[in-house]
Amino acid sequence: MENFFDNTEIAFKLKSDSELERAYFLFKMIAHQPLVKIGTAVTNFAIKAHLPVEGLIRATVFDHFCGGVSELDCMKTVDAIYTAGVSSVLDYSVEGNETDEEFDAVVARTLKILDLVKEKEAIPFAVFKPTAVGRFELYVKVGEGKPLDKAEQEEWDRVYLRYETICKKAYELDVALLIDAEESWMQDAADEIVEQMMKKYNRKKAIVFNTLQLYRWDRMDYLRGLHKRALEEGFIIGMKLVRGAYMEKENDRAEEHGYPTPICDSKKATDDNYNTAVRYMLDHIGELELFLGSHNEESTMLALNLMEEKGLEINDSRIWFGQLYGMSDHISYNLSSRNYNVAKYLPFGPVRDVMPYLIRRAEENTSVAGQTTRELSLLSQERKRRKL
Repeated sequence: MENFFDNTEIAFKLKSDSELERAYFLFKMIAHQPLVKIGTAVTNFAIKAHLPVEGLIRATVFDHFCGGVSELDCMKTVDAIYTAGVSSVLDYSVEGNETDEEFDAVVARTLKILDLVKEKEAIPFAVFKPTAVGRFELYVKVGEGKPLDKAEQEEWDRVYLRYETICKKAYELDVALLIDAEESWMQDAADEIVEQMMKKYNRKKAIVFNTLQLYRWDRMDYLRGLHKRALEEGFIIGMKLVRGAYMEKENDRAEEHGYPTPICDSKKATDDNYNTAVRYMLDHIGELELFLGSHNEESTMLALNLMEEKGLEINDSRIWFGQLYGMSDHISYNLSSRNYNVAKYLPFGPVRDVMPYLIRRAEENTSVAGQTTRELSLLSQERKRRKL
């Protein structure tokens, strides 16, 4: 199959001229790494000092990468992109919760989004982050197998109950639920709970999806082990494949604590690992269901070619492709124009609460060689086509 991602007319058909110019301006800024560092520092300072930057942020970076400040605010975007056959995953992107009240509020919000998923065809998945429903340090302690005191055990039971509440509702509504992955040193504890939820709710099909970060060299072994347990115990695996978003943090911590980094030693090793996972999952489709979260054309083409080889339907309900809103439109819209299942991750939340997420995205874009360059060249191509 030929690579069809170069069609910028399809890729940017929903963007007005002014939105196209804004995107071009943003990616030009992101391309200059020192600018990102300065911009990040200034923004952080302004937000902490409660300076009136929200309007400026909202008009530029927020509206490009986010769906809105609330679920309702996102609906205009959800409906607009669905006209082009692209679905949405509403991602409440507020980070750094610490208290039971905050965790319970996320549960309530996720349950509300599950209702929305049930009634709105344009939103096929709900999603939440492990640390949105439990304390980071507690995951670390549980993952390391350290004994918990009575208060911590009760706290951990509450974390488990939050997963249970969300997953049970997803199961009852018969809608799919993605659970994101985070830093490696807290992930084992989250993986353990998610596996228990799959065992319980993925008997006939995948309701609960975990996330596999394939910049980690140990993840294929984990997937094979999980697959073996799933076959023995009769449940279906739902898995979202991503490369990963915490690379610098992972390497720094490994160095600081004197253990080998969990991250693959090169971009190529990560790509190979990712592509191995794509092949593995498509070789066992039915026992595993796949959400391919990727901004990489090669990995996406690999999946398309394998689907074709295996005689799988283009819109097989067990295979989804996903990209972040504001990025890789050339992949999303060119896929949807050919009727593949595509969803954009649509982050939302109050502007100042979503800023840590946005800052991480900007930094990630500068550290992924080629990502920003590719976005810029496609935007330039479309500006020329429109004679802007």
